[in-house]
Amino acid sequence: MTTQEIPAGGGPAPDDSSELEKFGYRQELERSLGSFSSFAAGFSYISILTGVFQLFFFGFASGGPAFIWTWPLVFLGQLAVALCFAELAGQFPLAGSVYQWAKQIAKPTTSWLAGWIMIIGAIVTAAAVAVAYQIILPQVSTAFQIVGSDSDAGLTSTPGGAQNAIILALVLVVFATIVNIIGVRLMAKINNFGVAVELSAVILLIIALAVHIKRGPQVVLETHGTGEGHSLGYLGAFLVASLMSAYVFYGFDTAGSLSEETTQPRKHAPRAILRAITASFIVGGLVMLVGMMAVGDINAEELSTSGMPYLLKSTLGTGLGDAFLICSAIAITVCCLAVQTAAIRMAWAMARDGRLPFSKAMAKVSPRSKTPILPALITGGLTVVVLLINLGNQRAFFILTSTAIILFYIPYLMVTGPLLLRRLRGQWPRPEHGPYFKLGRWGTFVNLVAVLYGAAMTINLIWPRAEVYGSDHWYFQWGAVIVTGLIVVVGATMLYVRRHTWGSAHTSPEHMPDTAPDSLPG
Repeated sequence: MTTQEIPAGGGPAPDDSSELEKFGYRQELERSLGSFSSFAAGFSYISILTGVFQLFFFGFASGGPAFIWTWPLVFLGQLAVALCFAELAGQFPLAGSVYQWAKQIAKPTTSWLAGWIMIIGAIVTAAAVAVAYQIILPQVSTAFQIVGSDSDAGLTSTPGGAQNAIILALVLVVFATIVNIIGVRLMAKINNFGVAVELSAVILLIIALAVHIKRGPQVVLETHGTGEGHSLGYLGAFLVASLMSAYVFYGFDTAGSLSEETTQPRKHAPRAILRAITASFIVGGLVMLVGMMAVGDINAEELSTSGMPYLLKSTLGTGLGDAFLICSAIAITVCCLAVQTAAIRMAWAMARDGRLPFSKAMAKVSPRSKTPILPALITGGLTVVVLLINLGNQRAFFILTSTAIILFYIPYLMVTGPLLLRRLRGQWPRPEHGPYFKLGRWGTFVNLVAVLYGAAMTINLIWPRAEVYGSDHWYFQWGAVIVTGLIVVVGATMLYVRRHTWGSAHTSPEHMPDTAPDSLPG
């Protein structure tokens, strides 16, 4: 795999806007993000201090200490996906990531569905991330446990904990929406600060835990008998536990979604995607490994209920533990911000092509903030709706989390699948690929791994097992299947009903329709 340097310069490259015009668009968003900001967007979406702190308990309860082996396996699968995305980001530096990439290499119907599912997925993800406040803040201070009792602090599995999670999440979603309306500069400043805090905190955390090591790395071979009761034995438990790692390793495409706001995106976006997922793998894996080697009682029930917050406070003490939990709260904040930013850019990119209802209004960019205001309000508002639907229903959190991941894996397959077909037909890389990131002779193998992994994990995620969704009510157990199916059906229906309109009005006049991208079949 190769990548070559593109001549760098101070500020936006003089050809960034002209390259955009080649795709039929003019520069409307503010192009001010540099290399670190591009990396930060992808890293904060993955967010180790969000995902690991939120779902460590689930992985540990499902597979014991040995669940950590799901971490490198999921990483390798998603790294294959990220490598494919890095190639595409270098070729198509456009807002909208998966939607735009699918539009260039697949049929229009595929790109539309990929974008539609990703928008809903990002909205659901923002809600799932926002409820992570409940895992952290009440354990720093019970003052954050606004409803319920002190015994609900840090829990979403109790009625009081679930209700409080929604209240805290609503505050975060409103904050993220306001920031995204103000503009990308403020978003980037907050995001960069949050990522700097997260990186610094996670490195210090690894060191602090290492000082307290009480057992060797062989702890990762212990299963705590979690395979009992599974028809597949420990493999069944392992597959359930892998959902924890799958929840963390996605969203790295966000670096590509901000391409029209990034200087020299063909150079920076591919690197940002790969650096974000690799850095997350290294630091996240070390936190969990060293944490399990350092915790006082590896058999403590709290590791399967409270998870990482309990591990920190019981190992490092209340004061230092709370300090790291505050850093985690900051990471959750910027993660939610990055998730909504990605959703906004996806919706705006599709509206700019005339492929969403009310596209003309959705595609407008504020001349003052250089930000799509209506997509920000709609994505924020829909996230609030998702949260309110789940008010007081603690079981819904697992459905929410799993559905969020599924709604990313499916669109990812809608990119890696068509890309593999192009490789097999000898149509990729294109003759005009240029000096940008390229997988070379490894391309077909890596792409095949990406497709096989994506398909296998999608089945694993959507599998309606009692260990994940419960078995007392069929609508909970089949919740992820039902919700995902409804989203796909609604999207397909919208596509069928409006295909003629969207096919003839894929861009408005101000977006240079004379060179606009492909249209939907009519």
